[in-house]
Amino acid sequence: MTHTTRIDLPQTVRDQLIPLLNQTLATTLDLKTQTKQAHWNVKGPQFLQLHELFDEMSSELEDYVDMVAERVTALGGIALGTAKVAADKSLLDLYPLDILAGSDHVTALADRFAVYAKHVREASAQAGELGDDSTADLYTEISRAVDKRLWFLEAHLVG
Repeated sequence: MTHTTRIDLPQTVRDQLIPLLNQTLATTLDLKTQTKQAHWNVKGPQFLQLHELFDEMSSELEDYVDMVAERVTALGGIALGTAKVAADKSLLDLYPLDILAGSDHVTALADRFAVYAKHVREASAQAGELGDDSTADLYTEISRAVDKRLWFLEAHLVG
């Protein structure tokens, strides 16, 4: 179901972009809550550094949630952004709820950020192929930031 919009993208293009963006929305929401799970439960010698890092990352993901949801609605779609939808549609594995050590949380998040980064890059390419440079640009913006956060996580795993 879509709403009327004056955006000059053909309905057939919007019909492909809206589900793609909603898939991203679900995965972003899931990644945000998984990052908060790590933030709340991290323990160990790097507690404060990781606690603050995970909180920053979660806040950034919240910004992406809004960006993606607003693009869905701008294209005439309905943003599917409830926790239940996210749980059902996310591309991510369930987060391990029994970990405490900082390195375990860093590894779990790095694994999930890598999946998310790949999805965002593929979605950017798909939006570009469909002729929607604005959506492709949105994905590119998210991709750059997510790659940086993945680098931060991986740096904690060296040594």
